[in-house]
Amino acid sequence: MSDSSWSVAELPNLQGKVIVVTGANSGIGLAAARALALAGGEVVFACRNLTSAAEAVESVRREKPNAQVSAQSLNLASLASVQDFAQQFAAKYSQLDILINNAGVMALPFGKTADGFEMQVGTNHFGHFALTGRLLPQLQKSPSARVVTVSSRTHEMGSIDFDNLQSEKGYQKWAAYSRSKLMNLLFAYELDRRLRTHRVNIQSIACHPGYAATNLQTAGPRQKGSTFFVGVWTQLNNMFAQTSENGALPTLFAAASPSAEGGDYIGPGGPFELWGAPKKVRSTARSRDANLAAQLWEVSESLTGVTYRFTN
Repeated sequence: MSDSSWSVAELPNLQGKVIVVTGANSGIGLAAARALALAGGEVVFACRNLTSAAEAVESVRREKPNAQVSAQSLNLASLASVQDFAQQFAAKYSQLDILINNAGVMALPFGKTADGFEMQVGTNHFGHFALTGRLLPQLQKSPSARVVTVSSRTHEMGSIDFDNLQSEKGYQKWAAYSRSKLMNLLFAYELDRRLRTHRVNIQSIACHPGYAATNLQTAGPRQKGSTFFVGVWTQLNNMFAQTSENGALPTLFAAASPSAEGGDYIGPGGPFELWGAPKKVRSTARSRDANLAAQLWEVSESLTGVTYRFTN
């Protein structure tokens, strides 16, 4: 699958490839988008904060003046925004070669999306489920598209109670986050199964970054106004985390390495999958439960109003 030395230098030439990266304004998303653009890809930075997205785009252009990079508004916590993004994308691009479902929120105080979903499940899963379905026509026009969904090792603690999907019976921030990351994997694997069944030439690949220093860790404490835990996370990141650039390697491997295949789960190859060069790793038996995934798929189509229509 890979070796212990795979790096961004091994990305293939991506000239002519159209790529969408959600949450590309900072952290792993920015590191991945930058690397893909430097490798020749035409990268759309799909972000909720257009100001920071524009700044990220300009940072890449300063490094590579002829880089094909642009910013487009996308709020995954709003199904209307997802639909608007897909329509605007389709008006400009006839095909999409790589979709990276990267954006996410972690361990936030309780909140709801514009559509009434619990914020973490709504942003991390339902938003990306709807986005992928909305962009499926463009993905199917690519001769060899890939959908990369970023999960986390916290999926190992995740469980799904369909009677408490939106935390109606009580909210625990880490339980909701691990649930959303399990849903990411169930989605990625079920998408792979359905693509194979319909013989569609798209690969669905999941990945996780290990422990990387990003804004994700401090966003929840900042929302809650906890300067103590902002400080704790900052110190932990400084002491133990890898850089965003290294954290992006599993995403980049999944997006562009010839060794990655549909249905794979890519993570760091180092101790406890916290750091190291990317390789194929294992996820829980629950994440591979086809019956659970099919049920989640049906619920997701019903709640988002997005139905996947496969053609080959």
